[in-house]
Amino acid sequence: MPQFAPLKNDTFLRALLRQPTDYTPVWLMRQAGRYLPEYRATRERAGSFLGLAKNPDYATEVTLQPLDRFPLDASILFSDILTVPDAMGLGLYFADGEGPKFERPLRTEAEVMALRAPDLDSLDYVFKAVTQIRTALDGRVPLIGFSGSPWTLACYMVEGGGSKEFHTIKKMLYSRPDLMHHILATNARAVAEYLNAQIDAGAQAVMIFDSWGGALADGAYQKFSLDYMRQVVGQLKRDKDGVRIPAVVFTKGGGLWLEQIADIGADAVGLDWTVDLARARALVGHKVALQGNLDPAILFASPDQIRAEVERTLDAYGVPGAGSGHVFNLGHGISQFTPPESVTAMVEAVHSHSRKQRGQ
Repeated sequence: MPQFAPLKNDTFLRALLRQPTDYTPVWLMRQAGRYLPEYRATRERAGSFLGLAKNPDYATEVTLQPLDRFPLDASILFSDILTVPDAMGLGLYFADGEGPKFERPLRTEAEVMALRAPDLDSLDYVFKAVTQIRTALDGRVPLIGFSGSPWTLACYMVEGGGSKEFHTIKKMLYSRPDLMHHILATNARAVAEYLNAQIDAGAQAVMIFDSWGGALADGAYQKFSLDYMRQVVGQLKRDKDGVRIPAVVFTKGGGLWLEQIADIGADAVGLDWTVDLARARALVGHKVALQGNLDPAILFASPDQIRAEVERTLDAYGVPGAGSGHVFNLGHGISQFTPPESVTAMVEAVHSHSRKQRGQ
């Protein structure tokens, strides 16, 4: 087992576990990405997005880039949410300007019934990257591992790519719920194994991205997304070598179901920008830590406006008291068009205002 350097900054992990912190920690969804010129240069060298994601050296390089530029409190593995269905043999590829697609989407009963959780050996490049990144971090900040949720993965697997309407998968969900449940149960088992292998490789926290949960009707969300995230969370390793490994779940568009999401056993719930942080804290802040939830579009405004919005967000949550915790983040991934200096202004504002709130 690799030996890792001791952690020098555990503020992020403490906030997730609702322990006292000197300030509010901050990281960004998609923090290693196209808004950084250094990322674009590395991607150029790698030749393609998958060339980047499947090469542990490149994945390590781009994971560390935002940390070299901004004083962030956590790093997140550079990978893609579709590694798992790719390893299931669905044939992942990226069409220019169109995002991810699958050559063999699940459409027929025979295709669905043939689906199996992947052999983890086929995802070894991810686990190698986790260990390599954790080693390269040298204890600077914790490393987050992640996966797509069973439902979100299923959306891509059935639609064959991204979708705005989700007609194909919703048709299956309503007309053949038995097939839908088969895919989701297979995905839940695969996601739990995948995240546990990331934990074994060195991930210090894990996050489940339910990007498309908000596309579901009330009732369907609970049955086809939330229940399967609960299954995943129930199978996760919650500590490694005596150290707690926090789990975060994030449903984009899930604000309506906040109390139900807080009950599935995760340590923290991610919020998108439609949720009022003060209300969220009042409802569930004694059960889970909260992560979020600045509108990413604010980062196109002036530094003064960014600071004002950061302060408003921090004030909405308030100072974390005993048994509560807040991790600052955007309400969704950062836009590729974001000026990097906007991120500098945001991170500085989070750190300085949250220290001031605590009277530091």
